Amino acid sequence: MRKQRMQVAVGVVRNAAGQILIALRAPTLHQGGLWEFPGGKLEVGETADQALRRELKEELDITVQSATPLISICHQYPEREVQLLVFEVSGFSGLARGNEGQPVRWVEPEDLAAYTFPAANRPIIAAVQLPPYYAILEAENGAGLRVHWQKIIASGATLVQIRAKGLPRAVVAAFLDELNVSGQGRGITVLVNSSLGLAEHPLVQGIHLTSQDLRALKQRPKNVRWLAASCHNADELRYAQAIGADFAVLAPVLPTLTHPDAETLGWWAFSEWVAGVNLPVYALGGMALTSLAMARQAGAQGIASIRAFLV
Repeated sequence: MRKQRMQVAVGVVRNAAGQILIALRAPTLHQGGLWEFPGGKLEVGETADQALRRELKEELDITVQSATPLISICHQYPEREVQLLVFEVSGFSGLARGNEGQPVRWVEPEDLAAYTFPAANRPIIAAVQLPPYYAILEAENGAGLRVHWQKIIASGATLVQIRAKGLPRAVVAAFLDELNVSGQGRGITVLVNSSLGLAEHPLVQGIHLTSQDLRALKQRPKNVRWLAASCHNADELRYAQAIGADFAVLAPVLPTLTHPDAETLGWWAFSEWVAGVNLPVYALGGMALTSLAMARQAGAQGIASIRAFLV
């Protein structure tokens, strides 16, 4: 007999310095002795938002002022199934402390991987470190790469995929060399499209798999800091999760200028497919910077785009 799913509201509490609050579970609890993002199960008649605010007040003595849905995770432990409804808490009042005697700690997002969390918490670690915008760099030549790069950086984007599949590998490699030498890539997480064969470049911090390269993989490549994947259906999303991708891009959500008559997913299908995986997913196709609120409502990590960052 299938056990009833336990719903849990979880808060990724971020302070003014950008640090994340984690707490140590008591040894007597389920998954005890592990670090966690604070929260607790929904009571009868409670919404996730209400449960989040109650639990963080009870556990940490803080009052939530602003919280945004971040990711929803379903996980099957041997003894129970849980659904984590995760919120990013960017505004709160009060001084966080362990009201129940539990140790708490403020941690830099990039240091979260050094702590041992319950298995269900692991996708949260990736979501916490990913920004809401994922810029895709395309151009017709090397000069265009430089111009578009400057526009992307001026937009404030900090996660960039260099796609440029139509350019010779040597042109893209020379562009990466320029960024590396000049320091223009500092502070930017740079991924390269898997078709370029430039994953070993010192500036590159990850690989973005084409859907074809995704399907060709049997497991996650070794020594890859960030692994992303292009997906176009629910099966590809599930496969990206299965091989250990850190995040995915799902497209096309809406009509685009280059393919206005192409079949699109729409927000309903996007939301349904994203809900079926424990993976941060960016919405791609017809996105503008103002699409972020709609994307988040549909369960997305954020939006991905080529043109939205070039205005």
